[in-house]
Amino acid sequence: MKIKNILNDKEVTLSFEVFPPKTDAGYEAVEKAAAEIAALKPDFMSVTYGAGGGTSSNTASIAADLQNKYNTPVIAHLTCYSSTRDYVKNMISVYKEKGIENIMALRGDIPKEGRICNDYDHATQLIYDIKSLDENICIGGACYPEGHVECARQSEDIEHLKEKVDAGCDFLTTQMFFDNSTLYQFLYRIREKGIDVPVLPGIMPITNAKQVARSVALSGSTVPQKMKIMVDRFADDPAKMKEAGIIYACDQIIDLISNGVSHIHVYSMNKPDIAAGIMRNLATIIK
Repeated sequence: MKIKNILNDKEVTLSFEVFPPKTDAGYEAVEKAAAEIAALKPDFMSVTYGAGGGTSSNTASIAADLQNKYNTPVIAHLTCYSSTRDYVKNMISVYKEKGIENIMALRGDIPKEGRICNDYDHATQLIYDIKSLDENICIGGACYPEGHVECARQSEDIEHLKEKVDAGCDFLTTQMFFDNSTLYQFLYRIREKGIDVPVLPGIMPITNAKQVARSVALSGSTVPQKMKIMVDRFADDPAKMKEAGIIYACDQIIDLISNGVSHIHVYSMNKPDIAAGIMRNLATIIK
């Protein structure tokens, strides 16, 4: 099932993300975690793709299993920054052969070895290529409520985002953020520029203190005082910290839905207990 149709047909949706193992040795554990999250019956699941495509075969396998074994709609990631056009074309064929009709088109991170191919500079080119190969594929893209770290001004980032949508992006998922006012301001600005595709807020439950520094380093997200106080209070008690992080994320989601932003994506980090905690708290609201 195409994600754009799910977003169009349902008033409220909740989706979760999993990432494949870096090596085949970890496949069984990730497969088990993905199956447990699928058992929660999310509206769809997203399966990520490592820098340089190092986990590409596992991405395809996990996504296909979720769809075929557990009847869970999936979107499989595809990155282009360190890939040739031939490699991308092959991966699109692999996804199609496995019956995957949703692709999250991303530029991707620079691999550790620093190898970057010259075929792509940004995700817009990848979106064009996907559409040229199969115009029926549903394409998701990324956006950054606080601006992309490589853009000097947010207006520049929004201009690139408009190019991405014009190229054929059907919906957008945001980078993590911890203050909803950031998203509301972002939505106002992009709607003003004519970007009218669905935007899914990306919510990251912070369930241990180390995640805060790591999340800020990766995304540049601003940490509000409310979250800093929560982490200071519960950092030394893992059980309380986990529950507080789940509740903080649920508070964000409830506020978003209350304000009409009703398609939510959760970065669940291969943790079924975190996904289950979110579902438990929101069960009545997302029906």
